[in-house]
This record gives sequence, structure tokens and C-alpha cells, in this order.
Amino acid sequence: MSVPLLPRRRAVLTALFALCGLFAAVLLAQAAEQLPSHQVTLVVPLTPGTTIDILARLYADKLGRLLGQQIVVMNRPGAGGIVGAESVATAAADGYTLLFGNSGHSILGLLNKNLAFDPIKDFAGVSMIGAAPAIVVVPSALGVSDLDAFIALAKVKPGQLNYGSAGVGTATHLAGAYFAAQTNLNLVHVPYTVSSNIISDMLSGAIQASFDPLAFVLSFLQNGSLRALAVGADEPVTEPVKIPTALSQGVEYRFATWYGILAPVKTPKPVLQTLADAFATASRDGELQQKIKAQGIGPEIVALGAFDSYIDGDLAQLAPLVNGIAEKQ
Repeated sequence: MSVPLLPRRRAVLTALFALCGLFAAVLLAQAAEQLPSHQVTLVVPLTPGTTIDILARLYADKLGRLLGQQIVVMNRPGAGGIVGAESVATAAADGYTLLFGNSGHSILGLLNKNLAFDPIKDFAGVSMIGAAPAIVVVPSALGVSDLDAFIALAKVKPGQLNYGSAGVGTATHLAGAYFAAQTNLNLVHVPYTVSSNIISDMLSGAIQASFDPLAFVLSFLQNGSLRALAVGADEPVTEPVKIPTALSQGVEYRFATWYGILAPVKTPKPVLQTLADAFATASRDGELQQKIKAQGIGPEIVALGAFDSYIDGDLAQLAPLVNGIAEKQ
């Protein structure tokens, strides 16, 4: 008895679709195995000399040697990280254009309601590589030697002490806003488009504080032109400089910035996995870990899948603070 024509066609089409799916999976796997076959670009959404920039260049050097391809760091600052993030969100989802971001990336959508992209939905977390607690930094010329003295000065001069950040909604802005909230201080936020100007303006006395990762201010702490009053962590910094915790000085202040790599969300999973494995291998390198630690960053690998969940949790925690900032704009 012959099989009716229509069911036979369905069976053939089903088989063809299955073969096409298998073929596509094989091609994706092969592409992932061959990645990279040419230059990879790491987009940094802030200016040179920032902590993200320093980290990106450390990883670019190590990954370039591991993968046998040039890893180029491209600084695309502007609008508090929006310019760099949008350039990656709209790039080809092939694993060759990646964003080296931090905590400031996840809250872009809370501060900017009309973005051309979604900072969460349009990105896939490849790998978190570490976190850095905020350092409360003042110019030595300000004349305060500890956190209590700075808080006392800010209380007698409400609205007269300024702190600088890399832009509205960036991690350094959030670190300062959270400190002001925890200490009930009226500090004035001054956003910068060129991060190095934060240092020069602290040295000139134009601003009186910043809340930065150690990497950004380390050389100025070492030469004595800037002074670190506290670190927003459970443990003090012991090297390469000594910085007490805010907690040890009676201030409930913990604030850390995560750093990690993100890709366009439509990047094939095998490609994302290849990238995640490469960053994990680089992160386990002892020499690179020492360089990261020297920047005041605790190496911490949160890999594919888990990194997306980590970002969601961080966003939920920061949302009340960020919404308060947004209302004041």
C-alpha cells in the first residue's frame, strides 16, 4: 500500500529542516572553534586612563597572545557610556566587537528613557572579571586626614563641597551619591566628559573629592598629592598603599564596581562560549591576576549565563538609588 503524497512531503520537509538545523549547528560550532580569524575590538565606553581602559589593555595584551590575533582597544566615550554601548549593541553579532563595561552600563536605561538600545536585553554577558571597591579620595591640600574630618567639613559647608565623576549614571557617580546618602551629606555632583580632568581639578581645588577605583588614583596617592580616606569594602587595602575601611571609621559604606565583557545579544551561543572560555583562561593567569590586584581590583570570574543573572541582581540593588538620581535631573 502506497503512502499518501501529502504525508510523504511532510516527512521529507521535516527531515530537510532537521538536516538544516544540524548543518547550522555544525557551522556555528566550526565558526566558534575558528574564532578569532581576524582582529577583535574591545570597546571602552570611557576615556583613556580610566580603570576600564586599564583593564581592557591588560586583557587585550594577554588575549592577543592566547588567541594569536590582534585585540584592539577602542575608546568610545560620551554620554556617560551610552555612545560606546550603542556602538556594540548595533555591531555585527559575530564575536568580533565586544564591550568592556562596568556597573554603570546596567543602569543606563534607568537614567535615559529614550535610548536607541536596551542595556540589558540587547547584551549577553560574556564574563565578569572582577570588582573594585570605591575609594574616598580628596586632595591633600584640603587639609583633612580622615573620614570623620571630611564628613565634619561637609556638614559645616553643605552644598559647597563638590565631587567629580566620569558622567551622570557612571559607577563613580553612583559611588559618590551612595556615600552622600549613607552619611546624610549635601555633596554637589560634577560630571566630567574627560575623566583625567577629575584629577587635575582635585589638584587645583576646583572639586574636593571623588569616589574612584584605586587604579584611577593610585599614582597620585603614592606621590602624596591626593589622599585616600577610606575604602568601601569589608577589608582594608594593604598594598600597594594602605587605606582603612569606612566601616572601621564608623561609616556604613560598602560600594564596589563590577567589570566585565559583554557582546551583542544575538551572538551565537557557541561563539559566546568560546569567548567566555578565553577570558576565563586569561583571568587565571598568575601574572595578569597580580596586575589586576595591583589596580585595587579583586579578580572574580562570573561566566556565561551566571553573569547575566549577576547583572540583573546588581540592577535591582541599584535601582532605588538611580531612580532618586533620575528624579533630580
